[in-house]
Amino acid sequence: MSSALGLYRLQQIDSQMDLARVRLESIRQSLANDAEMQEALSRVESASNVQKDAEKHQRAVEAEAQSQRIKIEQTESSLYSGAVHNPKELQDLQRDVVSLKKHLSTLEDQLLEAMLASESAVGTVNEAKAGLAQVESRRGDQTKHLTSEQGELLHRIERIDSERKAALAPLDGASLELYESLRRDRRGVAVTTLSDGSCNACGHTLTPAEQQNARHNAQLFRCPTCGRILFSN
Repeated sequence: MSSALGLYRLQQIDSQMDLARVRLESIRQSLANDAEMQEALSRVESASNVQKDAEKHQRAVEAEAQSQRIKIEQTESSLYSGAVHNPKELQDLQRDVVSLKKHLSTLEDQLLEAMLASESAVGTVNEAKAGLAQVESRRGDQTKHLTSEQGELLHRIERIDSERKAALAPLDGASLELYESLRRDRRGVAVTTLSDGSCNACGHTLTPAEQQNARHNAQLFRCPTCGRILFSN
């Protein structure tokens, strides 16, 4: 894939991200004047973060406990396989099994606590969402729609961010640095296209030789007037 095509795709993704963020900020400003709504939203966000952390901790303890069970199984297998005859080695293996089982017991206690914490966190999230629903009901359909759109935009931004990371992978550092610099200096638009031999961003009409260079996507070609990278498909 040429650098021009890669940067053009990145520009499309960034433009979607810019639009989503502008709309999200507009919604946030609309909701900012409603203190009760903001408090309800904050409770949902805070509770959701606690739930994510609790579930992450539970998964980590589960993984550690499973790893401990495998170690016990392997150690007991060595102990009872008959392959070890040295009394000292057998005694060491027995001690290892006792120690491993003791640690597993501790991990299982921690896992139970983690599961209870996760369950409690889920309950808190549900309570917060129920409180938010009550506020939304009082505030009417407009606020409800804005809040719904806000959630959709947040999910969309997460998806676009994943697409952006994938689009960044094949790009070289020099091209990306130029792109980011142009994004800062050209109101977010670093890459544009040709239309009827003209730059779609500034309207500059390219000479036939310049159009040919722009179509040669193996190398980056910039508009002589606005300096943006030109992509010709």
